[in-house]
Amino acid sequence: MWLDKVKRVYGDNLDITWKNFSLEQVNNKEPENKVWEREDVTQARSLLGQIAGEAARRQGADLHDKFHLALLIARHGGDGRIALNEEQPLVDLAEQVGLDVERFKADLKDPELAKKIGREHEEATAEGIFGTPTFVFENGQSCYIKTFIPPDEDALAEFEHFIAIASDRPYIGEIKRPQPPWPKGALD
Repeated sequence: MWLDKVKRVYGDNLDITWKNFSLEQVNNKEPENKVWEREDVTQARSLLGQIAGEAARRQGADLHDKFHLALLIARHGGDGRIALNEEQPLVDLAEQVGLDVERFKADLKDPELAKKIGREHEEATAEGIFGTPTFVFENGQSCYIKTFIPPDEDALAEFEHFIAIASDRPYIGEIKRPQPPWPKGALD
């Protein structure tokens, strides 16, 4: 998706560390009931998908990146939307990207992964993070962005403009387009 296009240009000069954040938890009407503490992880809309990402991470950064990109595409790109609370589609995706499927399936059952997701979510909310994607920069600045995926020819420029504003201009608190007509011009 967008960052994958940018990463192909920047290579090792761009370090992306993906962290978990539960939109279901942040919008939970009963916040004391933690999504990641559910006995049946399939009862949450996306917890199993997050656990799958962590299971992939256990097999190395490269395989995690491949799985994460494939999951984003399966969820947000194209016609279908992969279910993030069903095991088999996630296992199929793991197999497609070359993960050790038996290890992946075993790791899906490890309760430590749900605990890690909970810790990362709590750390994020303590920093004021409220949604995804939120970028946290080396200088401590952070910024949530709502965007469409730019076409390949615009991906790098869009990223560089975003970084220039979001990481280097701490006095800019919010930029928001009036709605409608947003995204005027983005999908024309």
